[in-house]
Amino acid sequence: MKKKFCYGLSLLLIVVFSACSKQLKEEPHSILTPEFFSTTQGFQRGLDAAYAGTRNLWGTQNLFTMTVIGTDEFYTGKDGNNDINKYNSNYNTSNGTVAAIWKECYTNINTCNGIIENGPQITGLADDQKARIIAEAKFLRANLYFLLVQFWGDVTLNKHFQTTAITSATRTPIAEVYDFIIKDLADAIATESLPLSPKTTGVLPGKATKAAARHVLAKVYLARAGSASKKADDYKNAYTQATEVISNGGLSLLPDFGQVFAEGNEANDEVIWSVQHTSNLAYNGPNNSGGSDNVLNHMWVPKYEDVGGMKRDVLYGRPYIRCVPTRWLTEVAFQERVNDTRYNKTFQTVWFSNNASSIPKWPSPLPPGAPAGAVAGQPRFAVGDTAIYMPGRPATNAEIAAARYLLMPPNNYNISLSPYMKKYNDTKRADMNYPSIRPVIVYRLAETYLIAAEAAFMGGASPAEALQYINIVRRRAAYPNPNPAVMDVSAIPSLDFILDERSRELCGELTRWLDLVRTGKLIDRVKTKNYNPEAAANIKEFHVLRPIPQAQIDAVTTGEAYPQNPGW
Repeated sequence: MKKKFCYGLSLLLIVVFSACSKQLKEEPHSILTPEFFSTTQGFQRGLDAAYAGTRNLWGTQNLFTMTVIGTDEFYTGKDGNNDINKYNSNYNTSNGTVAAIWKECYTNINTCNGIIENGPQITGLADDQKARIIAEAKFLRANLYFLLVQFWGDVTLNKHFQTTAITSATRTPIAEVYDFIIKDLADAIATESLPLSPKTTGVLPGKATKAAARHVLAKVYLARAGSASKKADDYKNAYTQATEVISNGGLSLLPDFGQVFAEGNEANDEVIWSVQHTSNLAYNGPNNSGGSDNVLNHMWVPKYEDVGGMKRDVLYGRPYIRCVPTRWLTEVAFQERVNDTRYNKTFQTVWFSNNASSIPKWPSPLPPGAPAGAVAGQPRFAVGDTAIYMPGRPATNAEIAAARYLLMPPNNYNISLSPYMKKYNDTKRADMNYPSIRPVIVYRLAETYLIAAEAAFMGGASPAEALQYINIVRRRAAYPNPNPAVMDVSAIPSLDFILDERSRELCGELTRWLDLVRTGKLIDRVKTKNYNPEAAANIKEFHVLRPIPQAQIDAVTTGEAYPQNPGW
């Protein structure tokens, strides 16, 4: 029986890729209608709209909230929400964040369905060009269904383009949804005209490739292996797909972890797939917190401006302070900082003064241990000097009092001011309040190595192969140490070690909640191990699935009621 969905067909913005500028360029022209989809121009513009739809997910506050906070890595900051992060009674089936992701996924799936369904009838395009466009749409659709099945389990499986609103829907078992995702990705990979790699000549950043499809397919097999629909060869297949990307994807790890997220370097040799954002703010909107905005540059920024000698500016960003790192993340996961350079390349721990009018003065009498040159009643430092320093080690009250700047040891971290996860910082914006125009890196090769390691460790290959791939990632973390083998481990003791390594490498990269759920470790690490005491107080077993949005349930007025997930 054909599955049905209750959200109506949305209006779609037309965008085009500009081959001259080598970036996504938005030019609103008209609305994609069902009739327009069946034309050559509509078919091509439909794919542009499908890519544009990815900006409503990757880079938004909604997907950030559902993947980053409430995990072992991050908990609620001063201006964070009081529901989904904490798993408390305010987190319910009417949650707006959850509803927004559900709706965006299905809206964009319908766009992809229109492309895929109309493709064979299109005239005026070469067969290989039509096949490539259909393959790209299948890649995008697979990503959307992959999000849905990981967040909600059984979901409605819409395979056909819908042109009218309907009032009945059913949920498809996750086994069938996973099979559908895998087929979409396999079809894309098998399409001869789909480019091999993002490094293939002529491939614009953000476009689908075989390497990207294989990477996602490896993730899909890994996720299914941890689900109720697991198959005996899932880990083996995950390993095979991941190693194919590593060996033949045309990509390579950058020598320096710190350059992976460097501004302007989002198309580097490690990036498998990214979502493009635009400097034309009229089409990024509708505002600075929702829609298509990339607001990841704001999410982690702490309230540095409350410290003497500091004020808000573009360089240090606008403090949304939606979350702060857990003590487990900063003090345990990143504990080793002598050979492993990733902590200081992931977190900002020093701020330099940018506000002369609020520089604090030395008290009278001077505190014991005050530095030479300190004078009671005179400024502690000057503009450009250190104003805040988080050394990542204990400090006595006497040391703190005698420091020129605000010295913050870990026991003084708080929901307003803690180490800043800086991967998405954007200093090129025209105004401090603007969203980011940086592309969002969704998949990169270091994760592919970690997928291969995990799949091998879980039985998809040998322990030696698991060790090989995880040590390659760890050696890169030693840069510029001339002896990177100092980072090698002789054995992988547990799945928890792999999850720890994923934190060190992929911290904040919109995947943590999904990783903990697929490995069955969300409750264990948040509550049992108490890595996130705030969430541990409320989290329950049923929280491993998100609630079906109440709007979806209410919209089903024909046939059987739409089922809610257990516990909600």
